[in-house]
Amino acid sequence: MIHQYKLNGYNIVLDVYSGSVHAVDDVAYDAIALIDAGHSRTETAALLADKYRSHPEVTEADIADCLDDIDELRAAGKLFAEDIYADRAFDFKNRSSVVKALCLHVAHTCNLNCEYCFAAQGKFHGESGLMSFETGKRALDFLIENSGTRRNLEVDFFGGEPLMNFEVCKQLVAYARSVEKEKGKNFRFTLTTNGIGITDEVIEWANRECYNVVLSLDGRKEVNDRFRKDLAGNGSYDRIVPKFQKLVKARGGKGYYMRGTFTHYNTDFTNDLFHMADDLGFDELSMEPVVSKPGSPEALTEADLPMLFDQYELLAKDMLRREKAGHPITFYHYMIDLEHGPCIYKRISGCGSGTEYMAVTPWGDLYPCHQFVGDPAYKLGDIWHGVTNTALRDEFKLCNVYARPDCKDCWARLYCAGGCAANALHATGDIHGVYEYGCQVFRKRIECALMIKVAERLDPALAGGSRTDAAQDCDGCADCEEES
Repeated sequence: MIHQYKLNGYNIVLDVYSGSVHAVDDVAYDAIALIDAGHSRTETAALLADKYRSHPEVTEADIADCLDDIDELRAAGKLFAEDIYADRAFDFKNRSSVVKALCLHVAHTCNLNCEYCFAAQGKFHGESGLMSFETGKRALDFLIENSGTRRNLEVDFFGGEPLMNFEVCKQLVAYARSVEKEKGKNFRFTLTTNGIGITDEVIEWANRECYNVVLSLDGRKEVNDRFRKDLAGNGSYDRIVPKFQKLVKARGGKGYYMRGTFTHYNTDFTNDLFHMADDLGFDELSMEPVVSKPGSPEALTEADLPMLFDQYELLAKDMLRREKAGHPITFYHYMIDLEHGPCIYKRISGCGSGTEYMAVTPWGDLYPCHQFVGDPAYKLGDIWHGVTNTALRDEFKLCNVYARPDCKDCWARLYCAGGCAANALHATGDIHGVYEYGCQVFRKRIECALMIKVAERLDPALAGGSRTDAAQDCDGCADCEEES
């Protein structure tokens, strides 16, 4: 499968199944399109000769050389590669899986009242509550017991607002550090916070113990304060920005993300990203499209898509400008590694929700991920008895890109692994469906990310200093061994 597009002056050709990315001239671009459409070499040569008849610089010999190059790339498996994974796709249901990550809902309550919150202001459509140390400790033990030989284990302190249960967060990290050497594990903690509860103590603790910190800010003051308000209806921007700046500075500007949400009201979201970068000094950025019920005032619409696509292209070009100027920024969704990217197991199976990754409620119930919490149909079990709803777990094991018929002809499917199961459920009523709006946005982001990599390879002014390589986490698991 071939995907071709033009962006920022580059003719880009992606060979989907080999993962090869080619930047080509106009003749090669047209030749590949003709061959992909089913034309023979002879037909392709004739059609190209006719098209370029008014271009004396393109000779028949040039066309022949171009076709020879294409033949060489095909023989090398870098162009028109076959899908060798469809017939060899793993039998996920029968694979033994380990749990590698937990999302600990240490607080089902929040000190903000964000109107677009999928978690119903932190309560997840249920009761409010805080996780006890005993429950959290058992959750960490559950993770250790079910992680097999995997060494790196990831735990996200989540909510609601986790800092409303900060003492338990501290106790749980201390417990994990006390056992990780004995158990042969390395815990990597993430804190996801709205910033209201950040103090000097929180900053010192987070910068010492947390592998990553996710800071929620939607951008410009008026944009952030439209939805991110406290219980009294007051915006949060003025209270959280100085705290975020202090935390990031103390952290050395590393190991954090500003995580924003854009809605129908700020489809010009690059202005929010640039505000965070230029005015506030943050350069590790993420901005997610809101996922809300159709018809909601904040919901993105089909009419918004052209604007969003323009914004993603504008951002990609501006990131290259900043890189040339020596002041690069990172955008989470443009982080892609063409040489050491995710292994084929991860490209097929995706995030691992419901199998390798689970969410734990304050009361110890297990769900496939944080977006399923509160839906009794998706309760997997609990941290004391383990996964008792094995049929549901097996359904999530099979929730991979080859289990989604709508993904069959999508060129981006080995980048998204079929997309988010929760978004699919909310959009189609089936975890094996696809959230088509999200797919369109994702494909545009991948096109922009690939263009950045092409530019970094071809433009001498961009050599080195790339901040778009995706950090990989390979633990030497059996997946690659089984694949080979």
